[in-house]
Amino acid sequence: MNATTALPRYVQIEPVGQCNLRCRMCPIQFRDEGHPGQPRAYIDFDLFCRLVDQFPSMTELQLQGLGEPLLHPRFFDMVRYATARGIQVSTNSNMTVMSERGASECVDSGLHTLHVSLDGATADTYQEIRLRARFDRVLRNLRRLVQMRASRNNLLPHLRLVAVAMRRNLEELPDLVRLAHREGIRTIFVQHLCHDFGESTLPGRYQPMRSFIDRQTLLNEDPDRVARYFGEAREEAAGLGLELRLPSLQPRSHPAGTSGRARCDWPWRGAYISYDGKAMPCCMVATPDRIHFGDMAQDGVEQVWNNQAYSAFRDQLEKGPAPEVCRSCALYAGTF
Repeated sequence: MNATTALPRYVQIEPVGQCNLRCRMCPIQFRDEGHPGQPRAYIDFDLFCRLVDQFPSMTELQLQGLGEPLLHPRFFDMVRYATARGIQVSTNSNMTVMSERGASECVDSGLHTLHVSLDGATADTYQEIRLRARFDRVLRNLRRLVQMRASRNNLLPHLRLVAVAMRRNLEELPDLVRLAHREGIRTIFVQHLCHDFGESTLPGRYQPMRSFIDRQTLLNEDPDRVARYFGEAREEAAGLGLELRLPSLQPRSHPAGTSGRARCDWPWRGAYISYDGKAMPCCMVATPDRIHFGDMAQDGVEQVWNNQAYSAFRDQLEKGPAPEVCRSCALYAGTF
């Protein structure tokens, strides 16, 4: 019998399982939910509350998933429900639907951190990557939030700019640092394309994503070009007093016999739950038709957290060889 694993303190719950944008990084619709004629893929508020209540030691909650969290009509009710229990709540947003009311709610609800997704410093680059988005609207909405926070004399939510670095936007990284400074954001987190969707069991409809990543990954870019723009971005950040995180493009080296848990401890330290209650190993998987361990909405958090499928996955990751879905992950490789 497998030893039980303590429920985690860090949890991610997906509020929305449908996108309001098409994205060059995701050139297909992940799921059928939310399509015309189908129910909207929103987590039920009562289910959300039941899930939160089943993590008694939770201290951090990230409301993030496939879709734009602010689309959920009860998003700020979820924030308030969790913060009332002393949980620190964060989220990601592409800022396309941030209204005046939303900005006010962001400040008043107790939301701790908002990660602003912005993958270009110019309209042309951003709008090529984020289809149907408007660069000027995103900046307008970001300014709404910054101004609302200032008017309330509130430091929350903390703002962090998050960008995915790729061939298409590499040369704009220094400009992105300058843009963050102009807009009052002090922290910039640049990540590499997070997953190459390389597992042999990948459903066929995700092949376009694998092709996109092959074309855009910086792992296939001229190292001198990468070094140039990474270096310029670092210099800009240092000069402006901003915190900048850039990804490594060299996989971490590990001594022989290093456990998989030392390379990635996600399945032990954090839970990731889709909008309809499916338990996945981490946010990198993104969609449960790639892999999931059961239905926490139906069977309960603790029962799924320690079921045979979850435990076997942890055991394989710990002892090796790692599950195939992990071997093609940038977080596992150290290049996130």
